[in-house]
Amino acid sequence: MDSDLLWLILAILVGAFCAGNLNRLRQQRKKKLNSLPPGDMGWPLIGCWGNRLDFSSHKFNIGNIWSFLRAFKSQNPESFIDNFKQRYGPAGIYRTNLFWKPSIIVCTPELYRKVLTDDDQFQLGRIEEIVIDAFEEWSEMKRRILFFPEVNKISFKVMMTIFLGSWTDNTVIASMEKYYTYVFAGLFCTPINVPGFAYNRAVKAREMLVKGIQGVLRERKQNGPNSRRGLVDFIREAEDENGEKLDDERVAIILLMFLITGRESSGRTAAWATVYLHDHPQVLQMAKEEQEEIIKRRPSSQKGLTLNEIKQMKYLSKVINETLRIRTNIFTLFREARKDSYLDGYFIPKGWKVLVWQSAVHMDPEIYSNPKQFLPSRWDDFIPKGGAFLPFGAGTRSCIGADLAKLEISIFLHYFILNYRLEQLNPGGPVNYLPSSPDPADNCPAKVIKIP
Repeated sequence: MDSDLLWLILAILVGAFCAGNLNRLRQQRKKKLNSLPPGDMGWPLIGCWGNRLDFSSHKFNIGNIWSFLRAFKSQNPESFIDNFKQRYGPAGIYRTNLFWKPSIIVCTPELYRKVLTDDDQFQLGRIEEIVIDAFEEWSEMKRRILFFPEVNKISFKVMMTIFLGSWTDNTVIASMEKYYTYVFAGLFCTPINVPGFAYNRAVKAREMLVKGIQGVLRERKQNGPNSRRGLVDFIREAEDENGEKLDDERVAIILLMFLITGRESSGRTAAWATVYLHDHPQVLQMAKEEQEEIIKRRPSSQKGLTLNEIKQMKYLSKVINETLRIRTNIFTLFREARKDSYLDGYFIPKGWKVLVWQSAVHMDPEIYSNPKQFLPSRWDDFIPKGGAFLPFGAGTRSCIGADLAKLEISIFLHYFILNYRLEQLNPGGPVNYLPSSPDPADNCPAKVIKIP
């Protein structure tokens, strides 16, 4: 047989094999795409198709960001998810393009848990001192304060004290809090590192914050150990498997992460719980009676709270849970598919974001009747099914400071309920749900009045 003919036959066979494989791959790809969850990819920029399911097309896709912003700038952020439910049914899992990334939104307890879980030595005295001093200062002002920012200042100082021990230079703490505020704001903005933009200000503030913390650490080394050790001392003494210790820059970064997870959850929740209690006098009275009973049982020689007493605050714990449910600190938890996978029978392409939409679960009327009402009593003998109440996340990415946050909130509410009342200027005012978490649009101007 002619050699040219042999090469022609071989080329035809190879071509047929490749074409068959290519067709098979196309069919597999088409099958996977048809297995994506229901939803849409939103609006495209010029020259791109918004509903196109090419995995690379998202780079130029506005997606559903406008409908997201519209919902979260209204007083009904749940409308964003409700729209998906109305259009695509109660699947509890939807595809979209959000924050310029193809994403899967998860909003049922079962899927929530699956996504997230694939992966008496404590001194209370210093925390109590910080809280009590702040309350006294507020009440003596005889004027309104911006309640939410002031509570956040308390939380920041508590976090710094826990981390650094007895070191409490108020001037330096105030400076660090300013830088921290810029850093936190930068987490939720477009990463444009150009002067004048929030992200650029956050980058510079992070550098200043790390330098400030490093300066404190150097001072501690020079002056020797403090009278009361902090978390930083244990971190600096820890060694890895090679016997090496963390340098000051890494310790400073750990502190920054500690502040982000602790300050936001405890400060915001304590402030909202205080507002809800004063908006619901009967609930406030029940919480106050519980705290008074704890004081009555206390030995006359005891000064201050104990962990055992905090464990006795059963009703207050329900108040905190209900506050965390309604005012979830973040609207979603971000995950990413490391490989092509399936979730509840739907195809999830590698690299797509998976957004665990906490508020959709926490405000689901099938789980919590009258979800928009503040009802601590709903927690009487109520144990939510797995994934239905996870305000601090779950699995390996759960908030490591959850117990500390609840401890701080309990101390704050204990002293405020017993000794002070909140007089709001604009009760029931509008709420900002962006950039990160729900806050009163006016930061809650109010007077703190000491109870005679």
